[in-house]
Amino acid sequence: MSADVTILGAGVAGLCVATELVARGIELRLVDPQPSPGAHACSWWAGGMLAPFCEGESAEEPVVRLGQEAAGWWQAQGVDVSHEGSLVVALGRDRSELDRFARRTERHERLDRMTLAEKEPQLEGRFDRALFFPDEAHIAPRAALAHLRQRLDDRNVPVLERADDAGGLVIDCRGLAARDVLSDLRGVKGEMAVLRAPDIDLRRPVRLLHPRHPLYIVPRGDGVFMLGATQIESGERHRATLRSVTELFSAAYALHPAFGEAEILEIGVDARPAFPDNLPRIRRRGDTILVNGLFRHGFLLAPALARMVADLVLDGTIPEVMDEDHSER
Repeated sequence: MSADVTILGAGVAGLCVATELVARGIELRLVDPQPSPGAHACSWWAGGMLAPFCEGESAEEPVVRLGQEAAGWWQAQGVDVSHEGSLVVALGRDRSELDRFARRTERHERLDRMTLAEKEPQLEGRFDRALFFPDEAHIAPRAALAHLRQRLDDRNVPVLERADDAGGLVIDCRGLAARDVLSDLRGVKGEMAVLRAPDIDLRRPVRLLHPRHPLYIVPRGDGVFMLGATQIESGERHRATLRSVTELFSAAYALHPAFGEAEILEIGVDARPAFPDNLPRIRRRGDTILVNGLFRHGFLLAPALARMVADLVLDGTIPEVMDEDHSER
């Protein structure tokens, strides 16, 4: 099947939509000002946790339900998916936070000191209980983006720097840049760091709960870890603050003192695109479909949104996340 389709933006949303459409026989072109995935894209700084049940602590029901598609979709594309589950812990003084997290989530197992040590030996003696989510997974986001891009290159999908000659159906996946046409889109700033701590060996993502400074740490292999969690109402994309980064490092040290000797490889910052309720939207304006608002759930929800866009393009099926567009200026 051939079609005149242009996708604006080659971040996680654009690449997932392109991958899904190409798999269903649609010919298309990608438009992105950069030649390859990199630090210019918000998704470059993602944690890569495919953790729908943990996200249920603060996210709405569609995030939990739709997010359960993610691990299988990424694996079907040939991305290396680690199915080790995820852990949630809290320091002794924050036990109430762990109880609250348990009440607001599902599909978890309660671990005591001994069973936690069996899951993550290097946390032995540091926490006397935890929550284990066995059905969750994680991926390396940068490798996943590069993999999707390479597969599209292998299918001879053209990539243009500019959209001047875009015609036919346009699918706008530009993230925060689409504020020029989506007035109800806002930025939520996040800061992260990449550390090398060769003395620490964790098999799965660990969330450390704290009333003010929650932290997640995701293993990348070879003693490299991504840590993050800051969430600031700001569209600022390039300035990490001393306070936020210090809080991240302090929380990592609280999880395990060996992080105090870690090498800092990167400090990154970007703003995630979000609508007022932090749920994604698919909107249609004539020959343009807008896909946006993935908030902090890019790798978790992009596969489901890609499926919905493909169903809309090919069959006219109305996506469940399509709403009445009140944002047009």
